Amino acid sequence: QVQLVESGGGLVQPGGSLRLSCAASAGIFSINAMGWYRQAPGKQRELVAGIGWAGNTKYADSVKGRFTISRDNAKNTLYLQMISLKPEDTAVYYCNTDPPYYAHSMRSVYWGQGTQVTVSS
Repeated sequence: QVQLVESGGGLVQPGGSLRLSCAASAGIFSINAMGWYRQAPGKQRELVAGIGWAGNTKYADSVKGRFTISRDNAKNTLYLQMISLKPEDTAVYYCNTDPPYYAHSMRSVYWGQGTQVTVSS
């Protein structure tokens, strides 16, 4: 059974920090590249950071130098450390495989519930 459970979001002032976590089912975490995605109101969901099974990383230009993605393969857990947060980082953040996991039983891409990050003074 596919499971992606994001946590760690919240309200933070500009310049603040947050650490997001994602608990994933072993079946999809252990062999896949993983990523953090976000979707702001009225905008398309976008990949902001990705990490391969061996730890190679990639970042969207908008978050380079501020976000750090990491994974603990023993715990099937994905992390996103975010610093120097800006109001434009406000979005619902999701974790998923990279590319996103297609659930054949659902005939659609599977997404967890996400975690809300709000950057505001």
